[in-house]
This record gives sequence, structure tokens and C-alpha cells, in this order.
Amino acid sequence: MSLDTKVKSRILICLFDATADKTLKKATTGTDIRLPIVGTKYKLFGIKREDFFSVAIQYVLDNAPIFCTWHGSTPEIGIVKPEYFEIVTNNAVHIKKGRLYKLLLPWLGEGLLTSTGNKWHLHRRLITPAFHFKILESFMDVFVEKTQTLLTGLDGMSTGEPFNIYPYITECALDVICETAMGVPINAMKNKENPYVKSVYIISELILGRFIKPIPEFIYKHTSQGRLFQRTLESLHQFSDKVIAERKEALRKSCKCVLERKSEDDIFGRKKRLSFLDMLLEASEDGKIISDRELREEVNTFMFAGHDTTTANICWNLFLLGNYPEIQELVFEEVHSILNDKLTPTSISELSEMKYLECVIKETLRLYPSMPVIMRQLEQEITLGEYKIPATANITLHIYALHRSPEIYPNPNKFDPERFFPENTQNRHPYAYVPFSAGARNCIGQKFALYEEKTILSSLINRYKIVAIETPEKIRMAADLVLRPINGTVLKLERRVFGN
Repeated sequence: MSLDTKVKSRILICLFDATADKTLKKATTGTDIRLPIVGTKYKLFGIKREDFFSVAIQYVLDNAPIFCTWHGSTPEIGIVKPEYFEIVTNNAVHIKKGRLYKLLLPWLGEGLLTSTGNKWHLHRRLITPAFHFKILESFMDVFVEKTQTLLTGLDGMSTGEPFNIYPYITECALDVICETAMGVPINAMKNKENPYVKSVYIISELILGRFIKPIPEFIYKHTSQGRLFQRTLESLHQFSDKVIAERKEALRKSCKCVLERKSEDDIFGRKKRLSFLDMLLEASEDGKIISDRELREEVNTFMFAGHDTTTANICWNLFLLGNYPEIQELVFEEVHSILNDKLTPTSISELSEMKYLECVIKETLRLYPSMPVIMRQLEQEITLGEYKIPATANITLHIYALHRSPEIYPNPNKFDPERFFPENTQNRHPYAYVPFSAGARNCIGQKFALYEEKTILSSLINRYKIVAIETPEKIRMAADLVLRPINGTVLKLERRVFGN
């Protein structure tokens, strides 16, 4: 792209107030021709799915740090600069999510991921205590139990032959989040025909399909996929409603407050462990604060956000470690020195000792953030550099492109965990690394995710040598609901032999 074109592509003109229907009549524009109905999206027509992400990212990088595309008649301002990220996210006013999140509403409703305004503030305040250190520590039993089941399943695949590990990690993550979120084991790793598990897979794929090929709702609901979506949605809601009713009844019969139990077995016959649902039920005061429908929305949000993103990050870690055996061995040496002869870590204190593994996880999230973009709809006018952006404008925050900025990260495509050594992060802009978003709407479950990922990754590295089949230069990605490799994560596992 010529200098003249790059300059023109940054010209922002004619920002006017929104009309009554919240649609901007005029907005920022670059040099691209804007067509009726499709806006500038025609530039992506005809691109194969396996090429879509790389083409879109190149466009973002070419036009950074601020540019505009059009979704029909609605402008979308793209930003790729930590200072701009800070302005948008470090303001409790701008918490409204962008238009793409609407596709999640039938399943998630107005849960923590999709809600806004007073409802979001109330639920965030109620849910935050569920991620207290002591609560997370109680989940270690789940992390360990499910990781051990995963290892048992993978032992049969550790023959040195390539296979796709992605579905194995997905099933493990589903088992973890279902038991921690709802207090109910679904045994996805052992029972692949579990109706709830199948429904989660189906609805995720259907939502993904609508992301890729948007279809108006009045048409979609009459298609075969639309009818399947509705049946699957009803199945998911029925399961969640049944679990909520059962947990409420069990809590009602309990003679003690759930939150006061310290050491005895809980009323469900297992070692003491509060699910997120238990804590929300206790906080809801018989529906006075949170209704049953809102409970379902939050439980479904936990299920959605707690398995897909975790799966993606674990698999990207395995992919990179399989490509960099020298870094993999450094992780192994650290993990093995902490675990000794144990199969898995058993405490958060052990996980906290794994400093180098944490740097590996952070560097992986820099290169392959689970959510490569996030969106906000402005509630008030803001100024980004020399440009005034009006209220109601949609802002797309390009996390993937930000994390690959050479101005922030020298040799940005290189996998280098030492970037996150304490001495190397001191002078970095605090909004230059935002894999969990930032500000008021940052990911409430990031500590939960880190502990789960450390448990699984440390156990895998301690047991197997990992060899990747594809390379970072050739891997093709899809920014579906999360950033994932199009062909899965194909690896070879070799059992480690100790004592040699």
C-alpha cells in the first residue's frame, strides 16, 4: 500500500449524530468504495474460509492504528493502539457490547457476557466473590480429577502417530466447567453421546455458521438449521432449568447456609465444593435479586465462556511447545522439579511455582488470543487521537493485531516466553497486552482459566513429549467463536521415559 493510500485510509470525515434508530447516517471512511446494503464487506466476498482470517488481519495491519469499515450503512471503527484501547475500555460508561454478540442472546440471554447497564453491574458484583482465591482453590479437585481422566484417554494415543488432540481437550474442558459451574458431572470424556454435550457442540456450530454467513432472523427460523437451532436451544434450556430446580430444592432442605460449610461433605453427597450456581442461588435470596431465568443465563454463560476459550488456549500452547522443543524442555524441567513423581499438581501453591509455564501461557495468548477481536458500542462521544467518535458508534478492538505490533513487540511473530519475564514487562504499556479484555469488562474468570490451564498443561508436559505436525508459518486459523486452527491441533505424543 502506497504512503498516499495509507494516509487517505486514515482520513475520518463527516461524523454526525445518530438518528432515532441509532444508526449513524455518516461516519468515518477511507479510500474503499462503500456499496449499499453490504458497505465495504464486499472486499471479503469470495474469500475461502481458510484464507479469511489472514486476509482480514492483513487489512487491519495495513490500516492501523485507526480505520473504518462499513457494515451496510453502519460504520465500524477499528483500533490497533494501546492508548486507544485504554480510552475505550478503561471507562465504566462504555460497557455495551457490539452487534455480533446479539447472535449469542438466544442461548446466553443477558448474562455477564452480553448484558449491559444496571443489570451487568449488579450481576458482576454478585458473581465476583465466586472467583475468590479460596473458592478457586476448592476447584483443584475437579481440575485434577478431569486431567487424570484426560491422561488415561491420551495414553492410548501416545503411539507416536499424529492425531487431532482438539476434541480431547474440548471434552475435558466441558467436564471441568459443567461440574464447577453447575455442580453436575456430565462425563463428556467417557460418554461422548451425552445429550447435553451434543447440544453444546451443535449450537456452537450453528452460531458459528451465522457468524460466517449472516442470515436475517425471519428467514433463518424457517430453514432446517433454524429449526435445529430451536430444538437444540430448548434442550439446553431444559437441562439448565432442571439442574437449577434440583439444586434449589437441595439447598432448601439443607439446615445450614451453603456458604457456612467448611469441612463436612455437602448435601449432594460429595466432598465440600460450591459450584458457581450454588453461590448464585445463595446470593439470589429466593429470586429476590436474581430470577430463575437470570440464573440460567449466567450458568449458560459460564458453560459457553468456560470451555471454548480454555480449549483453544491449551491447544495453542501444545502447538507452540510442539514446535519449540527447547522451550518445551524448559517447561518440563520446571514442572518435573515441582511435581517430582506425582502425575498432576494437586494445589494452587504448586501451580504458582510454575513461573516459566505461566510466561509460556501468556506468550501463547499474545500470539493466539482466544478472542482476536472484541466490540463496544459507545455510550458517549470519545476522542481517539485527532478524531472525535460519536456516541452509538461501534468500535472494534483488534487484539490479535495489537499483540503483533512490531512497535510494541520486536520480532512480533516469534514465540518468546521471556517477553513476560518481570524485567521485560516493566516499561510496556498496560494496554499493550489484553487477551482477557481490559477495564471494567475484563474477563472475570481469567484466574480460573489460568489454574485450569496450568493443571492440564503441566500434567501433559510431565507425561508426554509433544511433537507438532504443522508450523506457525503454515498454520491456518479461523476466527470463529474463538480463534482456532482450521484443521484442529494435530500432534504426536510420546510417553516420557524417566531414569535415563
